[in-house]
Amino acid sequence: MIYLDYNATAPMRPEALEATLAALKSVGNASSMHYSGRDAAAKVDVARRQLAELLGCSPGEIIFTSGATEANNLALRSAYARGGVLATTAVEHPAVLETARALTAGKPDTLVVVPVDSNGIAELEPLHEALRTREVALVSVMLANNETGVLADLAGLVTAAHEAGALVHTDATQCVGRLPVNLADLDVDLLSLSAHKFGGPQGVGALFVRRGTTLPYRPLMIGGGHERGWRAGTLNVAGIAGLGAAAEAARLKLRAEAVRITELRNRLEAGLLAHVPDCRINGSSVPRLPGVTSVTFAGVQADAVLAAMPHVAASDGSACSSGAPSPSHVLLAMGRTRDDADATIRFSLGYATTEEDVERAIKAAVGSVAQVRALLAATAEP
Repeated sequence: MIYLDYNATAPMRPEALEATLAALKSVGNASSMHYSGRDAAAKVDVARRQLAELLGCSPGEIIFTSGATEANNLALRSAYARGGVLATTAVEHPAVLETARALTAGKPDTLVVVPVDSNGIAELEPLHEALRTREVALVSVMLANNETGVLADLAGLVTAAHEAGALVHTDATQCVGRLPVNLADLDVDLLSLSAHKFGGPQGVGALFVRRGTTLPYRPLMIGGGHERGWRAGTLNVAGIAGLGAAAEAARLKLRAEAVRITELRNRLEAGLLAHVPDCRINGSSVPRLPGVTSVTFAGVQADAVLAAMPHVAASDGSACSSGAPSPSHVLLAMGRTRDDADATIRFSLGYATTEEDVERAIKAAVGSVAQVRALLAATAEP
């Protein structure tokens, strides 16, 4: 198998696997006061520090969750409880878009969904207009798009939002552990992430809440008041330990990995563009994540191409919506046709991707597209 689906989930880093297994072999509830409980709590404290070092924040600003979906829900629900408008973009992950729509159901005037240009960059004028004329509670803009890898420039947006009294949240799920994210510079109020995107275990993530943020927390589960009241329930010590170890490993290798993975991504794109007619890279003219490429193979269904190369793990869009009958909302928002959206494959590379993986993937994709197109041509003949 050639694994090029890191945006769906990354293979666990060896350091994360070791830390997770070690925690699983020990017993203890991190809320218990006896030795085993204190040992479990110590593992959580270490992981909180490791993640804080990766993000450039204080350990006390981190709330552990089951993943970015829960973190996004916590952020949006708590901010909406302040009163006012939610503002976001048309290319957000469903964990943000659908949460925003659910919260504002029956009150459409309390939701602003900002359009994007052909590269997937948010058009800021409608957002600035909302900030000037309406009471905006929260602006939520993802740091890196999960389908195209396109990066958002949040600096000006954060300044404008704060001047208008709004909070800023970013879904940084695809960016954390892949590019430097320094919260001292980014200045957002809330940030969501998932461990499994940067080599940690599935089922664990975090929400960053900047100290001093005036936010009435709205826990999704009511119970024992864990994580300073944000999330009731016994802590997932093994998952959290794995998250922390993955964060530490990613931090130490971040810049070198980003350079190497960008080179591999560029090689993959060059090979596809050189050997596949009518092939287009989406969002290629703006800054993107190192290892993500969204490729449209005109005239062929993405699922047919993927089926013709079963030894290559890639996605026809977001893994969170795979199998859905509707085309990618991200590509449609960027002005692509439904046919183009249905003909688009996302390849996402990561820390363990090799040059051989890329060369084999190029060969497989070139052959698969040619095979599908030949079959379509043959069946179209009278």
